Amino acid sequence: MSDHRSLPVPDGLEGERLDAALARLFGLSRSRAAALVEDGHVVVDGAVAPKSTRVRGGSWLEVEIPAAPGPVRVVPEVVEGMRIVHDDADIVVVDKPVGVAAHPSPGWTGPTVVGGLAAVGFRISTSGAAERQGVVHRLDVGTSGLMVVAKSERAYTSLKRQFKERTVDKIYHALVQGHPDPSRGTVEAPIDRHPTHDYKWAVVAGGKHSVTHYETLEAFPAASLLEIHLETGRTHQIRVHLSALRHPCVGDLTYGADPTLAARLGLTRQWLHAVRLAFEHPGTGERVEFSAPYPDDLQHALDQLLP
Repeated sequence: MSDHRSLPVPDGLEGERLDAALARLFGLSRSRAAALVEDGHVVVDGAVAPKSTRVRGGSWLEVEIPAAPGPVRVVPEVVEGMRIVHDDADIVVVDKPVGVAAHPSPGWTGPTVVGGLAAVGFRISTSGAAERQGVVHRLDVGTSGLMVVAKSERAYTSLKRQFKERTVDKIYHALVQGHPDPSRGTVEAPIDRHPTHDYKWAVVAGGKHSVTHYETLEAFPAASLLEIHLETGRTHQIRVHLSALRHPCVGDLTYGADPTLAARLGLTRQWLHAVRLAFEHPGTGERVEFSAPYPDDLQHALDQLLP
């Protein structure tokens, strides 16, 4: 079953992006509204329009809203290689292995951080959607490193606020192809879904404001090890921004990395690791910082570059 809606755009939404207008009109998430547009379920004045279209008051909208999928269940499953870095009454900090999602989602059948914590007896915050309990930020399935999960309601509220206000320090190390010039700098470029490949993201005019700071730690003949500080936290942000610089993460074939170099270094995923995480502890108010060493596959690849 689907829900068909036909109505004029209210004058109060004049000038809004189409996806933002849909989200406000129908109480949808911005991502679901964008997906409706991309999948051809939205017609404006008789024609399909891109999600970045600025709507005009009085334009006629026809929207087909497919029935939402059923709830996603958390399946308790021990996650091989997931290390507990810190645990107290408010938070648990984990070192997430590659191949593990932050939480269950439609179409994902692999292991998750939430399921892994449930399997070993952790009770986490019940705030947020059922399948995302306690999750205040995410790492890509193909990215390893530090994640903090809220165990108490006060921790969930505090951490969500800190991430929103950008007071959390999120430090990554990335091995990239070539040598960025300058060796340290800032990429400030808007990100949204790729215009033709829905599994990718891209620098797109009208996308979400995104800022990435980088600094070269070490240069090798074919690659550079960068330290990266995220000011914003968009999906695939580091991978997209580094690709836009023409220095993609080594092994990141989705965003233009050289498969020959990846094979030579034994990499089957992007060389990207969330190495440090610092924030105000929700219980004590003190600034805390956690770190995670490189996993074996990334360390092995790095070793291959050493003389």
